Amino acid sequence: MLTSLALIFLVGLAMSAICKQIRLPGIIGMLATGIVLGPYVLDLLSPSILGISAELRKLALIIILLKAGLSLNLSDLKKVGRPAILMSFVPASFEICGYILFAPMILGVTRVEAAVMGAVMGTVSPAVVVPRMVKLMEEGYGTKKGIPQMILAGASCDDIFVIVLFTTFLQMAQGGHANAKDFINIPISIVLGIVLGCIVGYLLYRFFEFAYKKNHCVRNSTKLIVILGMSCLLLAIEEWVSAYVAVSGLLAVVSMACMLKVKSTTFVSKRLSEKFGKLWIAAEVVLFVLVGAAVDIRYMAKAGAMALLMIGAALLFRAVGVCICMLGTKLTWKERVFCIIAYLPKATVQAAIGSVPLAAGLSCGTLVLSVAVMAIVITAPIGALSIDSTYKHLLEKE
Repeated sequence: MLTSLALIFLVGLAMSAICKQIRLPGIIGMLATGIVLGPYVLDLLSPSILGISAELRKLALIIILLKAGLSLNLSDLKKVGRPAILMSFVPASFEICGYILFAPMILGVTRVEAAVMGAVMGTVSPAVVVPRMVKLMEEGYGTKKGIPQMILAGASCDDIFVIVLFTTFLQMAQGGHANAKDFINIPISIVLGIVLGCIVGYLLYRFFEFAYKKNHCVRNSTKLIVILGMSCLLLAIEEWVSAYVAVSGLLAVVSMACMLKVKSTTFVSKRLSEKFGKLWIAAEVVLFVLVGAAVDIRYMAKAGAMALLMIGAALLFRAVGVCICMLGTKLTWKERVFCIIAYLPKATVQAAIGSVPLAAGLSCGTLVLSVAVMAIVITAPIGALSIDSTYKHLLEKE
């Protein structure tokens, strides 16, 4: 495992640096590193590290969500409350509809199989989008109208909605029936996640204040470890109670960080945000190299040009969904175009559930995985590059 970690960090950072030198996003180099080092090309990564790949990717996602929550200005988010809520499910719904309508004609699958494929593809990648929105908030681009805050909130929520749909459609494809309880659980999961996160965040704040009053000053580095540990516990709680009630662990993490930012002094929240930013340097490499390692590029050849056509058509549907979310807002056409661009990248969720239909024995399983792989390889780099190269031209700096 130590050799694998050395390869992940050293080769991943080197490839990221090379990509940045030629003005490409660093994640392209990290994804390429994972693909090459992974089990489907050179097979240089230890099975022990690949076995905990999902947990390591989740930990990296926790780190950037904590930084996002500590950087989020809630007053700015209130300005775009309705569009932020709509962004959490409308674009995904439109993209899934695109697959249901056109995948049977283009790829020759049934409607239910097309729905399964759409649910795999329907979510945006928080791993690609969230760190870029945090960067925009720090630099002040689009913050006056709350654009990065809106995209960040939507990207953190839409995976909940899509994964519930995926579970339902998968059951239908296996001969089961849709469960109304699953759909009811979507708003319950979001609300309980926010409430749980706010309660834990407030209790943490009170604990740190109590320690300070008793002359037991908790260093910011120690606070970072405590907050990170509580975040892992929140995701564990999501699994513990999943049989009884739905709770979004990732939303709880963001809410906890937001509560700490609101209650703590500006200096403390800023210092914590900076420390999580430093942790993200290592976490980003682990996240994207392991996402790349989960991608079996052999399936790209099986997907073919028709899969590429289907991905493009579905993204057009997604763009229409984003435009509908923007109706009634004061955003300019440039800002709306940026919102469409920011909602294109696919990576983490597709890498996590793309192989599930194949493992479940569905006849469309190989095709679903092929389309998911092609979407990751194409949209993650292009989406990241598009965001990085356009935000200064399309957004106003506050």
